[in-house]
Amino acid sequence: MQMATLTTARLVLRPWRDSDRAPFAALNADPRVMEYFPKTLDRVESDAMIDRIQAHFARHGLGLWAVELPGVAPFIGFVGLWIPEFQTHFSPFVEIGWRLAAEHWGQGYASEGARAAFYYGFGERGLDEIVSMTAVANQRSRRVMERTGMTRSPADDFDHPKLDAGHALCRHVLYRLPSLRWQQWDGRSR
Repeated sequence: MQMATLTTARLVLRPWRDSDRAPFAALNADPRVMEYFPKTLDRVESDAMIDRIQAHFARHGLGLWAVELPGVAPFIGFVGLWIPEFQTHFSPFVEIGWRLAAEHWGQGYASEGARAAFYYGFGERGLDEIVSMTAVANQRSRRVMERTGMTRSPADDFDHPKLDAGHALCRHVLYRLPSLRWQQWDGRSR
C-alpha cells in the first residue's frame, strides 16, 4: 500500500528517507527526548526502529511519518498512528504518538502533526477510536493529548506490559478520542 504524505500549515508528514537515519539516531540518543522511555537507543537500535516503521506502513497502510519542517529542517522527528503488538485491557487499538527533537519542542508541532494524523485515521481510514498513552509523569505529552481533544479516564490507567512492575515508568495513563467526539471537537476547532 502506498504511504500517504500529509501536510499542515507548517509541516510535512512523509515517508522515511535514508537521510533521516542519522538525525533520528541523534534524537533517540538524546536523554531529554527519551526521558519517558526505558532507555536511549544506539544507532543500530534506531535504524531497526525505522525498519519496523517502514514494515508497519507496508503491512497496515499507516504508521509513524517522518516530520519535515519545510525550509527550516528536513527532519525533526515523527508523528503518526501505530498498531502495537502487546495486549492490554483496551486491545485491539490504534495509538497516536510523536517523538520530536528537543530543539523543536514548545512550538505546537506535535499537536499540529497529531491533528493531521487524526484526519487521516478518522477521515481516510474510518477508525472508530484512536488512543494515546504515556508514563504518568510525562506532562508534555499529556498536554498534547489534551490540546488535541483526547480525554483520560483514570479507570483506564494501566501498567505497561513491556515494563517490569517495579519500573518507574510502568504506570501509564491512557487518553482516548472516539471518532464521533473528534468530529464534534474538530468542528469547534476550525
